[in-house]
Amino acid sequence: MGFKTSIVPYARQSRAAGKTKYTLRKMARLALDGVTSFSIAPLRFVSCVGIAIFLASMSIGLYYFGERIFAPESVVPGWTSTVLPVLFLGGLQLLSIGVLGEYIGKIYLEVKHRPRFIVEETTFPS
Repeated sequence: MGFKTSIVPYARQSRAAGKTKYTLRKMARLALDGVTSFSIAPLRFVSCVGIAIFLASMSIGLYYFGERIFAPESVVPGWTSTVLPVLFLGGLQLLSIGVLGEYIGKIYLEVKHRPRFIVEETTFPS
């Protein structure tokens, strides 16, 4: 959270009675809340995946364009005109969602109302 931290070691005792009431679904929901509540990393991940798919579709498009020019007999008809637009538009959409996510992440970090710095000690000239 930005403040000084320390570790408090303790010995955990075994459960005294019964079984846990947390099912696997509840634990997964708790883990997902932990990842998405304190970080904008998932939003950045979407941006990176969008960029990767977009660049991959451009690279594949250039490769098959070159293959069409230099070795037209090896090209499967219709494959590039079907797959490449889907990859291109999918990557472009993910990239756009990632850009929106970056803005939402910055809004999220701002509304937490955390100070940009903490004054630990002040000294005044005498």
